[in-house]
Amino acid sequence: MSADSEQTTNLARAALGRIDFFRSEDPQAVSITRLGGLTNLVFKVESNGDAYVLRLPGKGTEAYIDRKAEGVAARAAGKAGVSPELIHFDAASGMMVTAFVAAATMTPETFRTAKGAPARAAQVLRQLHNSGQTFSTRFDLFKMIDDYLKVLKTKKGKVPEGYAAVLRQAEDARTALAAHKLPLAPCHCDPLCENFLDTGARMWLVDWEYSGMNDPMWDLGDISVEAGFTPAHDSEMLQTYFGREPSAAERGRMVIYKAMCDLLWTLWGLIQHADKNPADDFWAYAQNRFARCKALMAHPSFVGSVLAVRAGERKQS
Repeated sequence: MSADSEQTTNLARAALGRIDFFRSEDPQAVSITRLGGLTNLVFKVESNGDAYVLRLPGKGTEAYIDRKAEGVAARAAGKAGVSPELIHFDAASGMMVTAFVAAATMTPETFRTAKGAPARAAQVLRQLHNSGQTFSTRFDLFKMIDDYLKVLKTKKGKVPEGYAAVLRQAEDARTALAAHKLPLAPCHCDPLCENFLDTGARMWLVDWEYSGMNDPMWDLGDISVEAGFTPAHDSEMLQTYFGREPSAAERGRMVIYKAMCDLLWTLWGLIQHADKNPADDFWAYAQNRFARCKALMAHPSFVGSVLAVRAGERKQS
């Protein structure tokens, strides 16, 4: 084991020692395996034949993550049957323990190649959106952009050239979305491929740091971007989600959010870069996000999507 690996494992053991659920366990009898995670430390913990997931929050995340709200959402998602059971949550530190689910962590490649994956994603998202659960916060896209810009300013970070101009261009989309608002629903709001766990029969959702009450089409647009869906994948997901062919306005709403999520997560990447997060090259991540956002917003299909949403929304079934 490398010195770095040993250090992170020791952090996990120390954290477990502060949790009543594990305090009676023999520390040496507990197996700890490091899992993935871009900003947080995530571990699989095995004890007495049972398995759990321990999440320790990453450095600097307290500046933009509401841990109390995350705890509310994680517990509600467990009740909705879309997320593993929440066993322990400390709102002060952000330390979390959930049940471990034996399933494959999705990637962009497996989302595009595993048969039925877009449909299974649509099913778990629809189950969440229709669950009747209430999250304690509102995921407000444009307020979050303003807030992230403020955080970035405090960290003396910079935005890509042309970001302000694209943000002004996004006002047309904002106006169209506001003209025909959908009822807010409990949404994941950060559906990275890696936040989906697939058993082959169904999917689970994990990681509720950014979740909130939101327009449900955000989740569908965001996973489409994260997984690099083709038009055929988008159609499979939308048809499963609605149980029918989506209207032009419904499809257009998803397309708008494909661009808007890149506009937002560009700033998130710049904050990670400013925090010197070693998990990835976040400057390149942000630049790639922004380039994709600009390309989609410059495409004629984006203008058509805005016009379709502005014209009116067919009510969801």
